Amino acid sequence: MTDPWSNLDERAANAARLLAVDAVEAAQSGHPGAAISLAPVAHLLFQRTMRHDPRDPDWVGRDRFVLSCGHASMLLYAQLYLSGYDLEIDDLAAFRRLHSRTPGHPERGVTAGVDASTGPLGQGIAMAVGMAMAFKHQRAVYDPNAAVGESPFDRRVWVIASDGDLQEGASYEAGALAGRQQLDNLTVIYDDNGIQIEGSTSLAWDEDVPARFSAQRWRVSVVGRADSGDVDVVGVDRAIAAADGDPRPHLIVLKSEIAWPAPTARGTAGAHSGALGADEVRRLREVTGGPATPFEVEADVLGYTRRAIGRGQSLHASWNDAMERWQRENPDLAEQWRAAQARELPAGLAAAMPTFEVGSQLATRDASAKVIQALAAQIPELMGGSADLAEANKTLIAASASFLPEGDGRLGRNIHWGVRELGMTAALNGMLLAGGVRAFAATFLVFSDFQRPAVRLAALMNLPAIYVWTHDSVAVGPDGPTHQPIEQLPSLRAMPGLTLIRPADARETVAAWLVALEQEGPTGLVLCRQPLPTLDLPSAITLAGVRRGAYVLSEDPDASLLLIATGSEVGLALAAATEVRAAGVKVRVVSMPSREIFERQDAAYRDSVLPPRLTQRVVIEAAATFGWRDIAGDRGVVVGIDEFGLSGGGDDVPRAFGMTVERVLEAIETVRAQA
Repeated sequence: MTDPWSNLDERAANAARLLAVDAVEAAQSGHPGAAISLAPVAHLLFQRTMRHDPRDPDWVGRDRFVLSCGHASMLLYAQLYLSGYDLEIDDLAAFRRLHSRTPGHPERGVTAGVDASTGPLGQGIAMAVGMAMAFKHQRAVYDPNAAVGESPFDRRVWVIASDGDLQEGASYEAGALAGRQQLDNLTVIYDDNGIQIEGSTSLAWDEDVPARFSAQRWRVSVVGRADSGDVDVVGVDRAIAAADGDPRPHLIVLKSEIAWPAPTARGTAGAHSGALGADEVRRLREVTGGPATPFEVEADVLGYTRRAIGRGQSLHASWNDAMERWQRENPDLAEQWRAAQARELPAGLAAAMPTFEVGSQLATRDASAKVIQALAAQIPELMGGSADLAEANKTLIAASASFLPEGDGRLGRNIHWGVRELGMTAALNGMLLAGGVRAFAATFLVFSDFQRPAVRLAALMNLPAIYVWTHDSVAVGPDGPTHQPIEQLPSLRAMPGLTLIRPADARETVAAWLVALEQEGPTGLVLCRQPLPTLDLPSAITLAGVRRGAYVLSEDPDASLLLIATGSEVGLALAAATEVRAAGVKVRVVSMPSREIFERQDAAYRDSVLPPRLTQRVVIEAAATFGWRDIAGDRGVVVGIDEFGLSGGGDDVPRAFGMTVERVLEAIETVRAQA
């Protein structure tokens, strides 16, 4: 600590405490405990430790702060207000109210200065790991020879976490990954207060947390409480300074008493959530010597904390100078960095993609593998990997090494996530929040269930994540029902903001990747294991069709029958169309790789693909039929699978569940009979 902890620091911390309890009291809901007891630590970070600029919350050179225990959101909001971010007292007074800028849990894009939407415990830590990974990769790519601390790409990630965060499995997955990756730019301050909603943490937890993180190859510092009973903020500062030069991520175990110094609420489970009550708040004001009026901050205290504005602008100006020097010395890399930050795609990208012969047999996961190689050659910031399934998901970037801390490994673009689907996906969110990378994560579609909480946060934050989900149906075969997705497609389609693309062949797979790279939010590429024939359709038409979510593959004039299919079942639709055409039935066949993209089209286009007059409809997809009634219509039939799978041959299992031309023909007979 450059300057000693002063009376003004103490008063500023107390001001933050009172702002937190005032906001919770006004809302009559919230989580005041940690916001009260941790106020000095948050003050230390925002006033003295982190590199940030309140006047430019999106400054790319800033450190990142993640409040993993997002329920303690007033801890963050108080610091943002006191530091001079775009937040007013009225915003604090509107805490948790409809459409306020201070929602119950931090939401990126709602409140200036919030770097990640948090609240689902454990995910904040995992996102922070991804941020730190992205920063390490960018440092190695763009400025590898600069001394430590001398590069504009030297950025750190700071986390405050709770007992609940560390109890969640995501933190175990992320912690192990961070240790292996030697993320010395990551510091997690763990609020060890021994209290959670149901009471003492000992009711459910008796873990040696320092030993756990030491075993995961973290540096661990334990900071006890100060003699006064308050958190030892000086001890935290010393622990941070002592870690300088240590190659490991850093966990600071901070002993605290929840809601200290509230006279009767401190140390109680009741202080974890809910308003303290007027009497307790009045007594807390007396203990801290704060103003008697709610939401009042003394002028000299506010003037003191608002020094963060000048500090931030000075840090920002120094960074700008360093960045300008780097740009002059590295013009090619500077252009690459600019394009990566802007998420610009190279001109002529579609022309650089692989081509596939009509009739050639290729699984869409194998086509995706070829596309990934071509994309990696054109987009240097593209990186990603699988949850220990790179061989099966076909995601390895052949021209690149593994992303690892040894040697030149930080340059690697192949991330080995390990068998950690949730940790992988949450860390992917962090990488995207860091900016300047395009990243993907892969596993089997059935294991998207493990990823779901982090996929949901990606959709909530509108992050351009790409999920490569292979082995998309019962055609997985011998691995059996545990590995055969049934309900995953309709359940994922129910998630707002998530786009799924299930391509029908190799050419649609090329288009699916290109469209995924154009999306603002998260996209799941749903790919098959079994070989499919490449359809006789020009790539330009295919790309245009996938960009609109659905398009006509083939049709007869005055068609009376409409067949709609996705992915591998498009082949069934085309085969069935050939059969009924021989009997004189006129058919239109539609490939619908993306329900979500199609639904975003205007009504005129949707009606042009699915004319309302065509009520004889059959929808074909090797998954649960739930969710297709709006497309099939009241008279239509959905050919799908509404039970768990079987273990057997990759061809035998689909036949056993009726994913055959014969069943499609039976469905056609049914809809024609109802006409």
